[in-house]
Parts: sequence; C-alpha cells; structure tokens
Amino acid sequence: MQTSKYYISIVFLLLNVLAAAGQTLSLDEILMQIQNNNPQLKMYEADIQSMDAAAKGAKSWMAPEISTGFFMTPYNTKMWKADEMSRGMGAYMVGFTQMIPNASRQKAEANYMNAMSSVEAENKKYTGNQLNALAKANYYQWLVLDKKIKIIKENLLLLDYMIKSMEIRYQYNMDKLPTYYKAKSKYSALQSEELMLQNEISQKRIALNTLMARDKNLLFEIDSNYTLKEADSFQTDVTMLAQNRSDVKAIEKTMELNTLKMEIEKSKQLPEFGIKYDHMFAFGQMPQQFTLMGMIKLPMPWSTKMNKANANSFKIKNESLEWQKQMILNEASGMISSMQAEWVSLKKQYDIAEKHIIPALKRNYDTAVLAWQNNTGDLFVVLDAWEALNMAQMEKLDKLQMILNVQVEIEKQLERK
Repeated sequence: MQTSKYYISIVFLLLNVLAAAGQTLSLDEILMQIQNNNPQLKMYEADIQSMDAAAKGAKSWMAPEISTGFFMTPYNTKMWKADEMSRGMGAYMVGFTQMIPNASRQKAEANYMNAMSSVEAENKKYTGNQLNALAKANYYQWLVLDKKIKIIKENLLLLDYMIKSMEIRYQYNMDKLPTYYKAKSKYSALQSEELMLQNEISQKRIALNTLMARDKNLLFEIDSNYTLKEADSFQTDVTMLAQNRSDVKAIEKTMELNTLKMEIEKSKQLPEFGIKYDHMFAFGQMPQQFTLMGMIKLPMPWSTKMNKANANSFKIKNESLEWQKQMILNEASGMISSMQAEWVSLKKQYDIAEKHIIPALKRNYDTAVLAWQNNTGDLFVVLDAWEALNMAQMEKLDKLQMILNVQVEIEKQLERK
C-alpha cells in the first residue's frame, strides 16, 4: 500500500513538472500576475486599507471625564453628621465632563483622513508601472534571445552540412584543410554562444518569476508574438501626460491633502463647547445638590499663532509641490520627445536591414554556396558570405532589442500597458 502511494506521489510530481515546463505565458498574463501577487504592491494595498480603516473614526468625540471625591467637606468628621446645632456639612461628589467638538473641525478632519489613502493609491500605480516596465524589458529581451538562438540553430545545421561535405570532398582533394578547421571553429563558437544565450534566458525567467512572486526556478516559456507600435501612438502633450502620470497625480493628491490640513488648522481657531455636570451626595440632613455648567474654549491671538503658522507652511509646501510637478512634466516631455526620435531612427535602420541588407547578403550566400557545390567557388568565400549574413541577422535583432527597449521606456513614461 505504501509503495502504491509512493508511486502515485511520483506520478503527480512529474505531471506538475511537465505542466510547469509546458506553460506558456503571454506578456499580459505576466503583467496580471505581477499586479495580483507582487509583495510590493500588496504592501501598498495593506497601507491603503489601514488608512481607510482609520478614517472611519474621523468624527469620534473626545472621551468624557469622570471625577469623584469629597466636596466642601470639613476635616473634622464629627461635623459631617447632623446634631442639635447643625444639619451636617460636606458631600461626596460625582462629576461628568464632556467636550463637544466643533462641527467644522470634525468635518475638516474627516475630509483629510478620508483623502489620506488617495496618495498611496497613486504611489501604488506608480510602483506598478515601474514593475510592469521591468517585466516588459525582461520579456522582450527573452524574446530576442529566443530569436537569436533560432538563428544559431539554423546556422549550426548549415555548418554541420558544410563540415560533413568537406570531409567527403577532402578525400578527393576537392577542399582545403584550413577551410575545414575554420568551419569547425565557427561551429564550436556558435555552440558556445548558444550556451551563453540560454544562460541569459534562465536569468530572465528567474527575474520574471521574482516579479510574479513565484518559485524562482519554475519553468515556463513566453509567447513569441510581439507588436512594434507606430510612432504616432507615442504622441502626447503636457496636459495628457499630467492626466496619465501617477507620480504627478500623487503630487496633486498631496497638494489636496495639504489644503485639507490648512482647513484643519483654520478650524482649530474656532471655539469649542463642553458641558460639566456634578452631583453631590450630602452628609447629614443637608439636601442633595448638583452643578450644571457650560464651557467654551475661546481661541485667542496668543493661542492661535501655531495654527496660523502651520497653515502658512502648508501653503508654501504646495507652491514647492507645484514646481516639482512642473519639473517632472518638463523632464518627461523632453525625454519622450528624444526617445521618439531615437525610436523612429532605429525603426528605419531595422527596416533597411530586414528589407534590403539581409536579402542581399542571403542572395550572396546562396550564390557562393551554389558556386562551391559546382566546384567553381571556394569554401572560404562561402564562409565569409555566411559570416556576413549571420552578423547582419544578429545586428538586426540587436536593433529590434533597442527598439523594444526604447518602446518600453516610452510606455513607462506615458504609463501605458
């Protein structure tokens, strides 16, 4: 029975490993898992919930004060009791005091506490955008690495064919030995490059698993589909940029909080009322007595200096935040314009390589191979043509990587998925 359970456990483990190995994730799925599982974003969620929970008590009153003790009681305890000369003296008092908060102050504090989480909500969006950009950068680098490995595998097949052909042709003195060794060295160099690229893919997989808060060694593949955006999709102005950027919105929300703090400081300069009730349990034959008093806190010029200074401080802070907002928008706008120009240039270079340079080098390579197969050309020429073609293909993919990197950076600045 135990043996059966052991084998069943092994089968389930293998099935899980195979399922994980066969999993293919698209970029949208990875970004969704980051938004749902990343600990940094979970931290922001907890902070927001904490602030919202604290805001529920914004309109609470101060705790009442209960007092108790002797009231106007003589030290001579004999005088407490009634006799022929006196009805008794002294009393035991129980008192209750309650301050009634100013409605304007309560409203100002409630507005402030209800708005506190808005800044953290924007900070969460900003952090989420940074994590998305990091994920997209790793995803696209992995995608380009896959394309490079595909080219290497094709080239390994070509070189393997050449090497085997040379081994046959050399027996009939139809090829030179140095050319054979050159092809062998190229083959080994490609194998080494493939291992290096595979290692880089492993690092990208670990980085994405880390962002998704999963097991770092969990195997999965990525969807090979990708989209190069059009240059027009990156067009924006400062107004639209301000509407999209969560860091700018966080500054605006902070300015709103400072304005609400100013309202709180102003409300502290308003009077507050209270009520005080005392009941006396008289000793001897004296009647029971009570006191009922109203109280008012009157803000005076010497007591409101700090409130006025704090309100002025928040006003100046908002001026600083406004300049910070303008600085961010100015830098972001300039950066986006610069990257747009770079993106357009790289895209043109990529198109030239794809439509003109590589097709021409491919025809050159095919011609050299045909001449070599017909014994009218030299294998050195074939290897040179192949090397030029391989280099152009890799350079094209490097250009693609640069385009995608710039695209990711522009989308990060625009806060687009």
